[in-house]
Order: sequence, then C-alpha cells, then structure tokens
Amino acid sequence: MLTEVQFDGLVGPTHNYAGLSSGNVASTTHGGQTSHPKQAALQGLAKMAFVRDLGVEQAFLPPLERPDMAALRAAGFQGDDAACLSAAAETAPHLLARASSASSMWTANAATIAPSADTADGRLHVTPANLVSKAHRAIEPPQTAASLRAAMPFAVHHAPVSARPELGDEGAANHTRLYSPEGVTHLFVFGADFDDPHGPRPERFVARQSAAASAKIAADHGIEQATVFAQQHPDVIDAGVFHNDVISVGTGNVLLMHEAAFLHTAPLLDELQARLGDTFTPLIVSSDALSVDEAVRTYLFNSQLLELPDGGMALICPDDVRQHDRAAAVVNDWIAADTPLRAVHYLDLRESMHNGGGPACLRLRVPMTAAELEQVHPGLRLTDERLADLRDWVQAWYPDTLDAGDLADPALLTLCQDALDDLTQRCGLSNLYPFQQDR
Repeated sequence: MLTEVQFDGLVGPTHNYAGLSSGNVASTTHGGQTSHPKQAALQGLAKMAFVRDLGVEQAFLPPLERPDMAALRAAGFQGDDAACLSAAAETAPHLLARASSASSMWTANAATIAPSADTADGRLHVTPANLVSKAHRAIEPPQTAASLRAAMPFAVHHAPVSARPELGDEGAANHTRLYSPEGVTHLFVFGADFDDPHGPRPERFVARQSAAASAKIAADHGIEQATVFAQQHPDVIDAGVFHNDVISVGTGNVLLMHEAAFLHTAPLLDELQARLGDTFTPLIVSSDALSVDEAVRTYLFNSQLLELPDGGMALICPDDVRQHDRAAAVVNDWIAADTPLRAVHYLDLRESMHNGGGPACLRLRVPMTAAELEQVHPGLRLTDERLADLRDWVQAWYPDTLDAGDLADPALLTLCQDALDDLTQRCGLSNLYPFQQDR
C-alpha cells in the first residue's frame, strides 16, 4: 500500500513580483507590485498544516539560496557580493530579478516522480525538471536536485533531461498518476512534439513541456508500459494555461478537466477508460459552465485533489474560486453529485496566486511505501513541533514587504543566508547550500 506524501515548497525570503514568467497571466499581471514574503510563507505553512490535519502526510522542501550570486557572476558581474548586486541593479535589473526569484516554492515543477510500486526495478525514481523554458527557473535544477536527494536518500535520482529548448521539462505539473483496481496509468501531457516540425503548437507562448522529455522520463523510470501521452491544446496554452495543472488535475480514479484541455480529448478518455476500467471518473467542465479565461483567473484546476484516509476525496481550492460565482458553482456541483469528491476547502493563498501559482503548484506528490516514508529526512516531515518551529523561523527572518529596489541591498543577501543557515540547523541538514559549502 502506498501513502501519498505532499512535499510543499517553503516560500523563500526573496518572494517578489518580478513578472518574469511570460505565458503566466497572474505573474505578468502583478509584476512590479510590492510583495509580502512573511505573509506568503505563513500562508504556505497554513496550507501545509490544513492538509496534514486532514490526515494526509505532509513534508516540505526548503527554499533555494537567493539571490543566486553564482548566477550573477556567471553573467559577468565581478567584485564582492555588494559590488555584484549594485552593478546588476544598475545595468541589468532583469538579471538581478532572475537571480532573486523564489519560484522554487512551486514544487509541482521540481521533479517527476514514479513510485516504487510502478517501476521496473521496484525503486522510487526522481527526475528533477530542467525548466529550460524560463531563464529564472533554469538556474534551479542543481539546488533542487540536492534538496530532493537530501529529502529522499533511498530513491533513484536521475539527472535532469538535457537542457535544450526542444527537450523542455516542467516536472509534475504535466504528469498525473491515475489508478484503479484495474491498474495504474501515468498520464504525461506535453505542449508540443518538437520532432514533428509540422505538428500543432501554440503561437503566442512557448510550449514548456516537450513530448521527447516526457518519453525519456517514462523510459528512465521504467514505467513505459503504464504510460499514456496526451497533447495539451495549443489554444489554451496561448490563453495562459502554461502547465497542464492549470487546466486539469487528477488522482486515483478521478480526473478533473476542462473540455478544452487536450487536443484530442475523446481518444484520450477512451484510452484511460480502457486502462482504468469502469471506476474511472472524468469530471469535465464545459466552456458554457466556465470559460478557459475564468479557469485561468480562478485557478480552479490548480486546486489540490487529495485522497483522504477514510477513502473519500477533498479539494483544496484557492479562495479566488469561492469568490467567483461560476467557479464555485462548478465545485458545488461536483460535491453534490455522486462522485468521489466529498468536501471542498477554500484557503487564502493570495501571495502565491498573485505570483502565478495555486495550491497544486505548491506541492509535489510522492507516493511511498511505509518503509520509504520512514527514510524521508525527519527534519523535512511536518510534525507539530516542526510546524511551530517553521512559523517561528519565518517570523524571525522574513521581511514584511519587498520591492524590486530591495533586491540590490547586500543586507538582504546577508539576511537570506543567515536565515537559511538557521533553517538547516533546525532541520538537521548540513551544507545544503552553496554559500555553506564555500565557507
């Protein structure tokens, strides 16, 4: 029997609204506004606590080191840290924003996971996403990989797929594990098949997930026989659906989706039905009930779909869904109907939402055996004591507000490094960050 552990990303001290993610409507809309790092981190911790109180196993991954001084030096800035920050702020503020991004908080993009119950060698497999489509995220994989190895030392840890544009991989945001008494299916959703020069692809925004990257991960993980590939509809990518988890979410035998999510919907559903049997439950939202634009603005499909210990399912929605009459009506219909969904819970994640990520973005799902769960790094499992400790840590270190001009302040860099040093000591992690290794 497997237990699905929710690994949430702990929001970092440099949480800011730089608007770096083209194709992500919320990110670009709020670019340049004042952010609230302390509030963002506390909102994230509140969601973790709520999920854990539902009886779901909850863990977390620590923030990455930001500002990333190695990235600034690789861009040609020289001198001590203060000189690098000052020069970047004056001549290339976009590079400083890139090096200061706290987007690792969205661990749905951290990696793709295949549990040991599904793989050919009977071991849990992890492939960190290369995130090559966005420069501010493409610097994440080395540190993310180190955090994943520290969290799950028992797993098989693969290198990211080669960081070429035609091999873009955005992690679990484009991967869904479905299962029923009939078997297990891994649904990989890609934005474009770059090996097909005449194949359909979006025109306005880049397709971040490639078919080739998805296929390589499935092969590396030894799950090819349990894999279904589907193409995200190019039109919804151009409408702001930058990842599949903005238009579809699933677990177990349930798949919540908008009717416009996929390029070839009918054959996809037929194949899933054939593999998963009669208990497979697709809950499809029509454009008449909720437009794609409304789905993007409310992040309805970026809600967190959870299987509960009693066998039912719960949906964790951003409060934006509750405040939108048509989106809320869709959820109410799901709960009222004869479906596995039993409850909906609305949480305030405004800071994350304004930067382009909802409840599902904030978590990486890792199905584990009981023996594997016992091997997860104990400092990263969310107990009562750890939750209280993390709240105290955030209150002690995080700035209340952050503007673009603050990123050049050497005092912010010192604060972030001291905060991460403190966090690793509290959690029993040693030399996790480059600045610690350099000392």
